[in-house]
Amino acid sequence: MLIKFSTDKTVTEVAAALQLAVPANHFGVMQVHNLKESMIKKGVEFTRECLVFEVCQPQQAKKVLEQNMSISTALPCRISIYQEDGKTVLATLKPTTLLAMFDTPQLAGSAREVEDTIVKIMKQATSG
Repeated sequence: MLIKFSTDKTVTEVAAALQLAVPANHFGVMQVHNLKESMIKKGVEFTRECLVFEVCQPQQAKKVLEQNMSISTALPCRISIYQEDGKTVLATLKPTTLLAMFDTPQLAGSAREVEDTIVKIMKQATSG
């Protein structure tokens, strides 16, 4: 269900690398949520760094939404960056697993393409 990569890079370094890797792979960053800052603004003490990138490949999104608008509940794809056990972790839910929940087997190829590209993006962000 989850795809995870870890690195010795800092959260900030991985976030910067992700900002470059996403468009280099024909995806776009739609939004970045800083969960620590958001919680603090709402009066909740939270000390762990966690950034959630919402990413999208518009042509793929259009293709799946034309088949089943309910899939919009699983879009856009998210990549989280956080610290765990002294490492920085990138994690995402598998698009193939998410799409399987919508009983649209004709879109399995699209889900696989998106998943393969997200894995490539994550590997690029954690390498070096």
